Amino acid sequence: MRVVIQRVTETTVRVNQQIIASIGLGLFVLLGIEDSDTEEDITWLSNKLLNLRIFGDANGLMNLSVKDISGDILVVSQFTLHADTRKGNRPSFIKAAKPEIAIPLYQKFIKQLELYFDKSVAQGEFGADMKITLVNDGPVTIFIDSKNKT
Repeated sequence: MRVVIQRVTETTVRVNQQIIASIGLGLFVLLGIEDSDTEEDITWLSNKLLNLRIFGDANGLMNLSVKDISGDILVVSQFTLHADTRKGNRPSFIKAAKPEIAIPLYQKFIKQLELYFDKSVAQGEFGADMKITLVNDGPVTIFIDSKNKT
């Protein structure tokens, strides 16, 4: 699993010009799932994400997690995070999981976050053409791949 995490002051997701999800201060998370991802990846990545200290403390240092600040989280499935651009100019998405594998893992990831977070997690609509607006705070953008734990 791969995530791109953005520290945001606000994020809104629209599908067919209708708002389907919106958060204030917190984390906007793009989640890419591949065929080899497992429950172990979900557990490790959700724990890492929730405890990632990227919010400022009283001294302005990045010492606080989204849990520490009682922030929000919005997760959007993003298969293009597994784009292979090594050959030619058209990306290959062969490593990205097909919907029959990705959807259950996406749903388990959301449930795992909510379990550890003890708070609802906003989400996009899997497979939909989404329009996302956000205000990146900092900007702070972090990339994590569960296959690169060490």
